Amino acid sequence: MIRCLIVDDEPLALDILENYIQRVPNLHLVKRCKHALEAYDFLQRESADLIFLDIHMPELTGIDFIKSLSSRPLVIFTTAYSNYAMEGFNLDVLDYLLKPIAFDRFLKAVDKASRILAPEPFGEAQDTNEEFLFVKADGKMVKVRFDEMLFVEGMKDYVKIQMTDQRLIVHQTMKNMERALPADRFLRIHKSFLVAVDKIESLDGNLVEVGKHQLSVGANYRDDLLAHIQKHNLPDR
Repeated sequence: MIRCLIVDDEPLALDILENYIQRVPNLHLVKRCKHALEAYDFLQRESADLIFLDIHMPELTGIDFIKSLSSRPLVIFTTAYSNYAMEGFNLDVLDYLLKPIAFDRFLKAVDKASRILAPEPFGEAQDTNEEFLFVKADGKMVKVRFDEMLFVEGMKDYVKIQMTDQRLIVHQTMKNMERALPADRFLRIHKSFLVAVDKIESLDGNLVEVGKHQLSVGANYRDDLLAHIQKHNLPDR
C-alpha cells in the first residue's frame, strides 16, 4: 500500500485528488494539507511514500517545501502552470500533472510511482545456465551479466549493483537479489554485501578486496567465506 499525502490550498483540488486516490486499490491517503507548513509538520511525525504537491501556495511554495526536506518521499507536482516543468526536472520530481487533472493522466503518474515503490519481486534463483538477469534502472530494463558483477550493496530500500565498468541503483531488496543470483557464484559476506566469489582478490582480517573495493565481512558470514576460501586454498607444505 502506497501512503499518499496531498498538499494544495484549493479545496476542490484536494477533493478531486482524494477521490482519485480512493479509486486506486494500492493507494492510501494518510493526510490532506491546505499548505506546505502543515505538510512539513506532518512529515516530522508521520511518513508518506508519495506527495501530490501544488506549487503556488501561500507562505511556502511547493518548490521551497521540497528543498526544505532533508529526506523526501516521491513527489508529483499538481499545478495549473506549465512553466515549472524544468524546475521539477531539476528537483528530480517524479511527474508533473497539469490542472484540471484527468483521471487517466493521474493513473499514468501513479503507475510510475508504483513501479518504483512496489516493484515486482524477482523470481526464485536463476537457472545456472543463465548468465544474466534484467533489472529496472533509470526507467528502463537493463541486462546485467553475472561475469561483469563485482558485488551488490544494500542501501535501505535500494541496492547498488557494482559492475566492472558501471554502477546501477535498483529499487530492490537484498533478499530478492540473493534469491535471484546463482548461489554457486555469489556469496553473502555481510548483511549489506553480496559478492561475486570469483572477483574476490584477497581477505585481510575482516576486509575482502573486490576489484578496487574493500568490503567488510560480517561476523555471522565469516565462517561461510572461510569455508569457500578453504576449498580453493593451497595447503601448507
